[in-house]
Amino acid sequence: MNVEEVMLLAPVIPVLVIEDASHARVIAESLVAGGLKALEVTLRTPAALDVIREMTKVEGAVVGAGTVLNEADLDTSIAAGAQFIVSPGLTEPLARAALKRRIAYLPGVTNAGDIMRGLDLGLDRFKFFPAEASGGIKALKALAAPFHKVRFCPTGGISQASAAEWLALESVLCVGGSWVLPAGVPDKAVIETLARDAAALRR
Repeated sequence: MNVEEVMLLAPVIPVLVIEDASHARVIAESLVAGGLKALEVTLRTPAALDVIREMTKVEGAVVGAGTVLNEADLDTSIAAGAQFIVSPGLTEPLARAALKRRIAYLPGVTNAGDIMRGLDLGLDRFKFFPAEASGGIKALKALAAPFHKVRFCPTGGISQASAAEWLALESVLCVGGSWVLPAGVPDKAVIETLARDAAALRR
């Protein structure tokens, strides 16, 4: 599966920070049942790799690793079963390593220089991050104009209320959001409802 196919699985890619791997299966099952198949598990907790391993057992889930910072993170994520990789920024060593391993890769960009470096490496699908803090929709519109073939997944500060406005942009294929997983012990019904509402958003 290439990165665009991952981005088109649903309008929202859940950005998941999970502390307890025992919660992984119920979270993944709830999100998939609600229509969100691409799941980004951030490497921000000690449990993250175990969470990826557990989520890959859920039918219909396409599990990726987020907050991948270097080649070591890349390799441990792939070994855990990650099917796509997301990083907060773009570095040439990480990009080349991801391309060499032929895994779907979504690097973070903030400005024109980032995008041009990505294009030089053969990449044209990016995470616009942190979306709101980097100028929001106005900034992405300005960036997208000279890079009309590039497509984005804005992430960072996006909510259920603001997602539709982002998704209305031609340059946006999907958005990343953490609102579909409320803090605390996971409630299957609540997560599935939030996922269903997110999946119903229009691009």
